[in-house]
Amino acid sequence: MKKIVVLTGAGISAESGINTFRDADGLWEGHDIMEVASPIGWSNNPTLVLDFYNKRRSQLHTVLPNKAHTSLVSLEQAYEVSIITQNVDDLHERAGSSSVIHLHGELLKVRSQFDEDLILDWKHDLNMGDFCEHNSQLRPHIVWFGEEVPMLERAIGITEQADILIIIGTSMQVYPAASLLQYAPPSTPIYFIDPKPAISPKEGLTILAEKATVGVPMVVSELMSS
Repeated sequence: MKKIVVLTGAGISAESGINTFRDADGLWEGHDIMEVASPIGWSNNPTLVLDFYNKRRSQLHTVLPNKAHTSLVSLEQAYEVSIITQNVDDLHERAGSSSVIHLHGELLKVRSQFDEDLILDWKHDLNMGDFCEHNSQLRPHIVWFGEEVPMLERAIGITEQADILIIIGTSMQVYPAASLLQYAPPSTPIYFIDPKPAISPKEGLTILAEKATVGVPMVVSELMSS
């Protein structure tokens, strides 16, 4: 069975109503990124950071997977599909995808400051005083600026085995996620789906300048009929 690797970014979830990473003015929900997505921000004002992610978590409960998410699930009828996402939402899982790697963490999980491998499911608000079994404060299970990306090596290994690569809703300009593209075998066909694709044409690359809910069903239909 051929292996399809799918790389997804904020663009696929934006159509479900989840705000993209940064607004046009460089702020994220009115906050400087470093205030709410860095170890320094957490150290300076953990209450602000927790409130920020509590609001993101609350919003996540109000949205649903869109046609792009659900279309990808149908590929599993004919291919081995691995999704590597930069998103911290659970929309791929809710749509029914069976293999999803989150490069930047997961909004519906928290982890211990004492033991970073102690990760808990968490669907409600996280507050100061919520401790792990080691009596250590829990923090969002999010990869912040300046932190290592623990799932990167696994994602690289999967990308190296891709027979087909699909890139959706991401500029592939932000590292280390952007580096995954170079690990795909040279002969691997690539589909790039984004309204404003920031990639140069080359042999084996199919560019669809479409939003995810339009472009993904088109690619899925082509692959399922081939």
